[in-house]
Amino acid sequence: MPLLDADTRCVVSYEDRLRDAVCVVTGAARGVGRGIALALGDAGATVYITDRDSRSGSVSPLPGTIEDTADDVTARGGRGIPVRVDHTVDAQVDALFSQVEAEHGGLHLLVANVFAGNELPFRGGPLWELPIAWWDLMFTAGVRAHLIAAHRAAGLLRASSRGLIVLTSFSDSTPVMAGNAIYDLAMTATNRLAHSLAHDFRPYGVTALALSPGFVRTEAVMTAIDEAPPDTQSPEYVGRAVVALASDPDVTRHTGQVLHVGALAKVYDFTDIDGTQPP
Repeated sequence: MPLLDADTRCVVSYEDRLRDAVCVVTGAARGVGRGIALALGDAGATVYITDRDSRSGSVSPLPGTIEDTADDVTARGGRGIPVRVDHTVDAQVDALFSQVEAEHGGLHLLVANVFAGNELPFRGGPLWELPIAWWDLMFTAGVRAHLIAAHRAAGLLRASSRGLIVLTSFSDSTPVMAGNAIYDLAMTATNRLAHSLAHDFRPYGVTALALSPGFVRTEAVMTAIDEAPPDTQSPEYVGRAVVALASDPDVTRHTGQVLHVGALAKVYDFTDIDGTQPP
């Protein structure tokens, strides 16, 4: 259930954009991460784009690399900086944020999005029928990766005048999200992590929240199905939600919450790339 009052309507001017913002988006070679990076590029931001998939070597069979996303961010008016990072290797995460500090001295936005849970064909079912490999793919290369990114970025975020942490997640009213116990645990843990980060960062003026998209037309999804059903979202719709939040001078009112992209579209008056507002 959306945790926003739709009567409190805010309209974000994209003319103002995020020209001076320094951002990190993890897991942005494709999918939701790429969509967020592109929207930040539209807003003029400097965006560090991380993933394991690079033109020098890829892990996924799906198209997309950090360099591809970075080039598109720059073409849209921002500045894309590709950094190859395996977010299960803490030393590589350390090097990423050391680079951000050396080049910019601070960080305005961290989007913790990396998630390896789609590396196996995704399905629901009783726990005993699920591959236990999903635990590491969703927790080590998901929840823990978010935690480590926030841990390593903490000093840079506190140094900014108004930092923002966005954890991409999922939340709905079903008894077990996606009918998959491991996925349900991973998303619930991510949402609770946003709550905990909000508590810890609040004294420093840093906002932390979880962002829940709907059915997103990622490369992985479109490879698995023949045609997307109605009311699906593009990855850039999620990105526009992030831009709206990052542009909001009163974003701290959302700290600790799980926000739904469709609800944010109505509050901030933005649309998907086709001009609609999917739920």
